[in-house]
Amino acid sequence: MNSRRTFIKQSAIALAGAAILPGFACSAAKNDVVGLQLYTLRDLLPKDVKGVIEKVAAAGYREVETYGYTAESKFWGMDIKSFKSLLEANGLKAPSGHFGLDNYIKTGDTEELKTLIEGAAGLNMSYLTCPYLDQSLRSNAEDYKRVAERLNEAAALCKQSGLQLAYHNHDFEFQKHGERTGYDILLEETDKDQVQFEMDLYWVVRAGLDPKDLFDKHPGRFVMWHVKDMDKADNTLNTEVGDGKVDFKTIFKHAKLAGLKHAIVEQENFSIDPYVSIKKSFDYVDRQLL
Repeated sequence: MNSRRTFIKQSAIALAGAAILPGFACSAAKNDVVGLQLYTLRDLLPKDVKGVIEKVAAAGYREVETYGYTAESKFWGMDIKSFKSLLEANGLKAPSGHFGLDNYIKTGDTEELKTLIEGAAGLNMSYLTCPYLDQSLRSNAEDYKRVAERLNEAAALCKQSGLQLAYHNHDFEFQKHGERTGYDILLEETDKDQVQFEMDLYWVVRAGLDPKDLFDKHPGRFVMWHVKDMDKADNTLNTEVGDGKVDFKTIFKHAKLAGLKHAIVEQENFSIDPYVSIKKSFDYVDRQLL
């Protein structure tokens, strides 16, 4: 009887502690929101897809973001079913992928877009993400308005397959075109219920902006972040998350305001072994930011 009473008492204390410290209750599951953009390992991935995915999982990641899928190249030569099985075998999910939309934005031809949607839906993604805009598509405000219109149209097609469209920024979107930036136009003229945004924190900071200002202006729109750090000596280079000049701890305080659902590590250059690098970044995000 005493042991049962002790158990009940200890359980009550634990529950009270969880109520006082909300992070305690979900700490076991917090890793689930740390992802890796596989472009980080673009030099290694095509040579050994299985081995790279295994190492990503071993580093602690539970999500990945794909890039470069086409009907011809598939997922680095693997068809949808095979790549999905590989992810599942390693305890990984792919909530988002980067899919090139330049041709669709230029022409409005939906045939290629439908194959990209098939690739995203086949992995049970939540977001089909536009990763970049060719320079020819973004010369002025009218260009950005046309892009916004195309994104809305693409989002309607994505919705039919249970997907939302998302847009990933660089720094060119923050150039002014009259009174507004290209990013302002995209945020203001896309359907806020169907078109979400993946904020690349490195590019926002490199453009001289404070991410919170955008969160304040468009709360809830930034469901994904690229957690990419800036080298302290050279703004054009990346470094491991936590080793650079981006103030992630302050930015992450505003995750709820932003609408953050997926924090995705990305790094485009290395000064150390790539696998050591992605592990170091994972550990910092996992232990210091979430």
